[in-house]
Amino acid sequence: MPGGFDVVPARSTAVTANAGRSNFLSVLGFMVPAGAGVALASVTSNPLGIVAGVAIGVVAAMAPKIARQWERAVVLRLGRYVGLKGPGPFMVIPFVDSISAWVDQRTVTTPFAAEETLTSDTVPVNVDAVLFWTVYDAEKAALEVQDYAAAVTWAAQTALRDIIGRTSLSELLRGRERIEKELQALIDERSTPWGVTVHSVEMRDVVIPTALQDAMSREAQATREKAARIILGEAEREIAVLFNQAAEMYSQNPTALQLRAMNILYEGLKQKGGALMMVPSSIVDSVGGASNLLGAAAIAQQRMATRDAGEEGPSAAPAPQGPASIPALANPPGLLP
Repeated sequence: MPGGFDVVPARSTAVTANAGRSNFLSVLGFMVPAGAGVALASVTSNPLGIVAGVAIGVVAAMAPKIARQWERAVVLRLGRYVGLKGPGPFMVIPFVDSISAWVDQRTVTTPFAAEETLTSDTVPVNVDAVLFWTVYDAEKAALEVQDYAAAVTWAAQTALRDIIGRTSLSELLRGRERIEKELQALIDERSTPWGVTVHSVEMRDVVIPTALQDAMSREAQATREKAARIILGEAEREIAVLFNQAAEMYSQNPTALQLRAMNILYEGLKQKGGALMMVPSSIVDSVGGASNLLGAAAIAQQRMATRDAGEEGPSAAPAPQGPASIPALANPPGLLP
């Protein structure tokens, strides 16, 4: 029901005496007097024997009862409580004693739910839970409450609503164990006077509105993106510090700077696979005679690319003699002043 509870009918464990629990002792108690009456009637040729035997058999069949191992029978004598019977066979006085309830003392599982209940931060949620409980005192369960199974169910539902009403959505999603323990203590406090103890409460599912789910997803995505940008900024800062240290080292050792420039040119030619690269004249002057090696590497790279493409390679050319003869280091018109 909107704005309230989803009432789950509890499995009633109390069966009244009017349900008519038959057992072999009752059948035996009826058959023996009835058979004796039939035999007496056949001997005396008097039908009153059959009537008397059947009447005695009906009364005798009402006396023996059998309680199963997990059951306790609440016996009333002329409406007054006289005690619990069972497990096993026991006798009652017909028309005087009555069994008001059969109490099941096994652990009972009761599902319950709260639909569209507002949290402390006014968010409607649907919560499904399961309650595990046991009747530890059959006398109190039979005498102190009218229907202890239904009472436990309603106590669990109202306790769940109270817990949700004073808990925020984030606490409800993250602190399930704490909420389950608090809910168990609250239900157990209410049900103990009825002879019922609560073993545990398990929250199966917490459902929030779809629109709120989308908003939470966007919030999580934005948080992760923010963290990624912060990490990237920290990396850029560390790189800048390293570049500053490298610049100080290169300023003190020009030869190392020239070697680094040569390595950069070589890596660029090797990765790009091209024979033409425009570089500032300052780099050409700095690499000096070592540019011959770079030019040779560029020509070899070009020949290899042409051969892989299936075309006829260019004729062998003499080794270049200086920076001006290296196509990879040529300066196009207008590049240098």
